[in-house]
Amino acid sequence: MNGLMLCRDLLFASKVLGAASALGARVRVARDVEGLLTLARESPPGGVLIDLHHPGLDLVGLLTSLRDVCPAMPRTIAFGSHVDAELLRAAREAGCALVLPRSAFSERLATDLPQWLEPRQGQE
Repeated sequence: MNGLMLCRDLLFASKVLGAASALGARVRVARDVEGLLTLARESPPGGVLIDLHHPGLDLVGLLTSLRDVCPAMPRTIAFGSHVDAELLRAAREAGCALVLPRSAFSERLATDLPQWLEPRQGQE
């Protein structure tokens, strides 16, 4: 299982990395979009975890760039504040495979992370 994460919150990223390690998965964290795309070019991920509150995030542009640099579009899991319903809705409309409030993302991390990082069926 190979994944990427766009997140500047070091404490939250550490939580995700710990969960990934416990599950035998590999998640690399990028602090900016360019870094994420560089990592995606080097080793195409099965899944990409996206912090919707990343400063200056252009989600549609990021998803388009991921399609351009990856042989197969990775599964995209986005998370953000539960009080920002508009942002969560916009992420769904942009085409993220799954959009969760941060609390639900955290609760599901230990059980669902392997599935989130697996390549999509038919695109391996």
